[in-house]
Amino acid sequence: MNTPKSIIPNGALTALVTPLLPNGEIYWGGLEKLVAFQASQGISGIVPVGTTGESSTLAEHEHNAVIRQTLKLGLGKLLVMPGCGSNNTKEAMHYVQVAAKNGAKAVLLVDCYYNGPSSLELRNEYYGPIAKAFPDVAIVPYIIPGRTGCALWPQDLAELNREFPNVCAVKEATGDLARMSHTRFLTSPEFQIFSGDDDKTLEMMCSNQIRACGVISVVSNIAPAAVQVMCTAALRGDFNSAVAMYEKLAPLFNIVTVLADRKVGNSSAVTDKFRNPLPIKTAMNALGMPAGPCRQPLGKMTPAGAQKVREALTEVWRKSPEVLLPIQGFFDVNIEQRLSDETLWRVLCY
Repeated sequence: MNTPKSIIPNGALTALVTPLLPNGEIYWGGLEKLVAFQASQGISGIVPVGTTGESSTLAEHEHNAVIRQTLKLGLGKLLVMPGCGSNNTKEAMHYVQVAAKNGAKAVLLVDCYYNGPSSLELRNEYYGPIAKAFPDVAIVPYIIPGRTGCALWPQDLAELNREFPNVCAVKEATGDLARMSHTRFLTSPEFQIFSGDDDKTLEMMCSNQIRACGVISVVSNIAPAAVQVMCTAALRGDFNSAVAMYEKLAPLFNIVTVLADRKVGNSSAVTDKFRNPLPIKTAMNALGMPAGPCRQPLGKMTPAGAQKVREALTEVWRKSPEVLLPIQGFFDVNIEQRLSDETLWRVLCY
């Protein structure tokens, strides 16, 4: 067996958005530009059609088409690790087959959402069969109980790694540092732990109990070079430089998910939770990048929510313009002008 233990590079991988046209169709020209931008900024890899890529609302033929196209565009320039997860093992198996046939050496599989299998079932009926069927493809479980309602336990992850060496990494988005430490304790030093939460990345990488190797990042859609710099500095033990870059990026980490209050008629206020990828697509559209709308039922942010995105972008642009400056050159836009354009921001929200 060809065990793909080191096929996934350490550092930052971008959880790539799927750009859409106003009519909701995939914007293929925009996808090409986004992949080229990521490659130009030295990112370690991209992860298309994951949660950020709106995989749950893409039809099967669209999901497969994005897998094929991103591999075609990215192979030889960066790692392309398609999201192939599902709440249906047969469907996930099909996506992995398409990815492998088109040159993928690694895939991301999210825990099965909604039907909520136990950790044992995830191990025996989902990850195990897929890892066995594709021994030359690195299988990366994605643990995010806040989205899926279930979670693969560290003990079962370690058992999978022992039985199937191609289960050689994990994307950890539980926010539970003790759990991550337990994963590190149960697995070999070579087993890769990627952060699935931008704001937790540096803490996970600096922890001797976790020793994360990088992040699968949402924020790197707009700041790939900066997120990569933070990760590479942490990997080489230059924690002062890593912390300095983290502080520059911090306002962006706070808009992966946005909470905003809203009045409904004469009743008391309610709080809307605008979840990924809506805030990052709002930011990308504001900056002039090809993102487009989200698929329904995701829609737009409220003015209060969009204002939080605007304030974060403005803070970064004022204090650390180098973080966003690559966008200006690559996409031929004027960031200062776009941040101050009231009409533009009104269009981006309800």
